[in-house]
Amino acid sequence: MPPQTYPEGMAGRGDPPEGTPEGLPGGGEDEYRSVVFDESFVRAARLQEYSAQERMGEYAQPVRSRTAREGRTGSRQAVLLVLLILLAFGTAIYLGVRNPYQPPADQRAEPLRTTVVPLAPQGAVPGGQPEQLFARSPVAEYRTGAAGINLPVVGRTSHFAESQVVTALSIAKDYLVASSLEPDTLSGTTVRPVRLLLDPDQLEQFDRSVESPADDGRHALAAWLVRFDPKQVVLADSGTRVQGTLRFEESGPDTLDVTADHTFTYALRPAEGAGPAAAASLFTVHRVVHFRFDREDLRMHRAELLASTAEAGPQACGPDSTGALKPLLAGARAPEAGGPAVTDPYATTRPAAPSLCGALAPSAQPSL
Repeated sequence: MPPQTYPEGMAGRGDPPEGTPEGLPGGGEDEYRSVVFDESFVRAARLQEYSAQERMGEYAQPVRSRTAREGRTGSRQAVLLVLLILLAFGTAIYLGVRNPYQPPADQRAEPLRTTVVPLAPQGAVPGGQPEQLFARSPVAEYRTGAAGINLPVVGRTSHFAESQVVTALSIAKDYLVASSLEPDTLSGTTVRPVRLLLDPDQLEQFDRSVESPADDGRHALAAWLVRFDPKQVVLADSGTRVQGTLRFEESGPDTLDVTADHTFTYALRPAEGAGPAAAASLFTVHRVVHFRFDREDLRMHRAELLASTAEAGPQACGPDSTGALKPLLAGARAPEAGGPAVTDPYATTRPAAPSLCGALAPSAQPSL
């Protein structure tokens, strides 16, 4: 079949409109090779042809426009991510500064206020065997030793959990045991069990009270602990009778107060060589101790003492009882001249706090 010819100005199906370019072998394929669209060129095109299925829609357009926004999506997402990170970081810093639950600034413990009141007997001190004396006195139903220091029913407060309240009460009990029942404390052998339970800010005051007790409202050793002179008296019975209460309350959002109100009754007799082997007698110390605990105290198992009052008898009013207590033993009487010390408000050479003394109620003594 002879080759098909076309009128002038018309080209074949495979030729370009102007015909095959001269001087290029193989026709025009090499000429268009430089303008072939690679994948990146197609993606960047502002017009993109819909697929056959998309063009079948009733209102479908033949092409869709690819805006420049699509090309910048990645970079905008990166910027947005950076901004979100910066916002979260700034918010964390702000909340950290404004957080109302930040630990409070550490506050120094206040000095302990001390008061010691000797109680003078109205007659001779009753004597006898310890068991008989206990049975004939108000302590007949008291418990023995630490068993008499009972924790109350415990609940949480506004700012302290129940476990923290229990911890505070337990520390207060430990202090009472160490300072009122520990045999080595009572005999003056050591003060270490008491010292270990004190807030560090009060150690200097405590040490001065041990070394140089004074009736100045700050350094009465008898307000910190119970101590007898082992050269004068010894325990006739190790079963000290105890009864009292522990109360707790918040004094602020970061402090918990505990008040201990207990009576300790000891059976004593003269130390060996201090006198004839006499009968035993009872000696009573009524202690009211106001503790304060912050969260660090609870964590470190220690206490701050705000105020401590000790009423102790039978003993004479005259001798200084701010250090070791000086019990009157069986058969002894208070001096006739005993009584409150004369206080001159104009004397600047003595402490401002006057000495105190009280009369021991006859009902507090064992019945004969």
